Amino acid sequence: MLLIREIMYCKPGKVRPLVEKFLAMAKLSAKVGMPKMRVMTDVCSDRYWMLVAEMEVANMAEFERMMQGGGQNSEDMKEFESIMKGYHDLVDHGRREIYKIEG
Repeated sequence: MLLIREIMYCKPGKVRPLVEKFLAMAKLSAKVGMPKMRVMTDVCSDRYWMLVAEMEVANMAEFERMMQGGGQNSEDMKEFESIMKGYHDLVDHGRREIYKIEG
């Protein structure tokens, strides 16, 4: 089992709009059978205005399939695109961390 962690450093004052996008994306993801996503914001961190989204997948093949839109119809893909439209305007930079869950 792997833990995928997406870390987004938002532009000042832009974390709430990004949280709203990620919560909508998490809801749609659950509807189409993707793993549950946990969306978090920083209380204390190395930087302000940080969003972290986590999900667990069985293996890298499953994650890669999800990233390519596997198992989603064109209507779902259009809804994902609509939800995330303009998110680059909210983010300064980000990174992805992948951990193997040992126990």
